Amino acid sequence: MSETTITATTPTTTTPAVTTPAVTEAAERAELLAQLAGRRRFLRYTVEGLDDEQAARRPTASALTLGGLIKHVAAVEHGWLQFILHGPVALEGDPAAREDEFRLLPGETLAGVLDQYEAIARRTEEIINTEITSLAQAHPLPKQPWFPPNTLRSARTVLMHLIGETAQHSGHADILRESIDGRRTMG
Repeated sequence: MSETTITATTPTTTTPAVTTPAVTEAAERAELLAQLAGRRRFLRYTVEGLDDEQAARRPTASALTLGGLIKHVAAVEHGWLQFILHGPVALEGDPAAREDEFRLLPGETLAGVLDQYEAIARRTEEIINTEITSLAQAHPLPKQPWFPPNTLRSARTVLMHLIGETAQHSGHADILRESIDGRRTMG
């Protein structure tokens, strides 16, 4: 009896090189702003149909509220856009005062917080589209324990950070909303 040796061979395929057109800075700005707008849309959707009491409610062990998350994300976006315009001085302030960003204070409403967030979004687009010369424009980060020392942050990196920050808080908001009335943003 003779032995047969079977040799497995894989066909050689070549993937054609894909060339992409050079991305202009204007196209990059538009794409980054579109991504940020998409994340904002998810966050806003999370509070759709809620009243002020529900938006101020703490439905989990966390101190987070839906109205507070919107307020916080709006404040963070505003602060980082001021950083793009004015540098590290824009991010200075009392960290303890930031705690008020995470809840609706007496006299604040969900509608008011959403209006403020919308105004900040419009201002962000205005700054990125007309007030800076380049997404590479950078400033040093302020001296804070949570920032690496001697680091610059560009407008491009700020936008990527805001996309991530907004997406992260949208996830938090989704959990809070589901805890309030069972509604989920996704699914």
